[in-house]
Amino acid sequence: RGRWPPGFWPGGGRAAAAARCFGARQEAAERGAAMALSGVRVLELAGLAPSPLCGMILADFGAQVVRVDRSPRSAMNTDVQGRGKRSLALDLKQARGAAALKRLCLRADVLVEPFRHGVMEKLGLGPKVLLQENTKLIYARLTGFGQSGKYAKSAGHDINYLALSGVLSKLGRKDENPYAPVNLLADFAGGGVMCAMGIIMALYERTKSGKGQVVDASMVEGTAYLSSFLWKSQNLGLWNRLRGENLLDSGAPFYETYKTLDGKFMAVGAIEPQFYEQLVKGLGLNSDKLPSQLSFSDWPEMKKMFAAIFSKKTQAEWCRIFDGTDACVTPVLSLDEVALHQHNKERGSFIKNDQEEISPRPSPLLSRTPATPSPRRDPFIGEHTEEILLEFGFTKEEIAKLHSEKVIEFNKPKANL
Repeated sequence: RGRWPPGFWPGGGRAAAAARCFGARQEAAERGAAMALSGVRVLELAGLAPSPLCGMILADFGAQVVRVDRSPRSAMNTDVQGRGKRSLALDLKQARGAAALKRLCLRADVLVEPFRHGVMEKLGLGPKVLLQENTKLIYARLTGFGQSGKYAKSAGHDINYLALSGVLSKLGRKDENPYAPVNLLADFAGGGVMCAMGIIMALYERTKSGKGQVVDASMVEGTAYLSSFLWKSQNLGLWNRLRGENLLDSGAPFYETYKTLDGKFMAVGAIEPQFYEQLVKGLGLNSDKLPSQLSFSDWPEMKKMFAAIFSKKTQAEWCRIFDGTDACVTPVLSLDEVALHQHNKERGSFIKNDQEEISPRPSPLLSRTPATPSPRRDPFIGEHTEEILLEFGFTKEEIAKLHSEKVIEFNKPKANL
């Protein structure tokens, strides 16, 4: 025998495949029964990073998420956040494909749509159409610039949304250009997470009104909202100096990262005086012989002193010194190290799927209805097309016709004999 595709049961041909599909559905039903979003049906139109995270959050907490993909032949699966989802391959550019999505939305609670302003309207799938046919539908529109304004129809990426939100101007060291912290802030925090929050709020409101609504999730505005502290704290004197010279933007010697003897790093966040005192003690210094903690003019020299001291011991040695203290000093862990750290292991903060792939456990923890993420690999594009359509009320004859017209496609795992 050759190698079986990951997650596929060897032997039995169609019977095994059918058993696997039944098992997957049963597992999903059992897994979602006790979770917070149990019973919520979500259609997620395939997109890039932010919307897949939004869909994965909903799936992790019990929603039944169907990812509506394009053809397996013409689309690369860029969704690495497909945990707990199933895939339906549907060509929305064909009239019958658009009609099929309309029909799916009649039985859905949520539609997550990641396209630029106007794309869905051109397909006849805008919120005015779909909400008229299903008044309880939550229509979530996740875009960079939102559904109105000068840039509504413009292309962009995380760094552009970050720039327009004002946050990018605050990120970077002294005398350097502003820099984006990969694509976490706008794409994922301001986009995917904020959109998921909007959907959950709309679902809660629906329990009272019985009505759906449109969620306009703009990554620019989501990121700006995340930065509310920056706006609200301007009068506190935290940001009076140039970028890179303030308390929290790498200006302070006690809020910084330092390189260790073995080329690793320690993170220092000893802001409060009592924590700063423990930092100084751990470094082998005497605070009475040092400048005042908040003497801005002495910060550059203090950083040089701290850097020289940190460079004389390994990361492990510094951990032994600071672990168990309130000095607010922790190791900077790599992705290869983080799941092995004692604290994370004790909390079970990282999980493995059936392919031995490690990823973060869903957060936050709920005491009574905790998320129970699927252990299965992410779906192939079109893997569940037939079973999804059957569940949504399509007949086998209708499915066969849609397949013959290339409106839908199947992509079931097969044995490699």
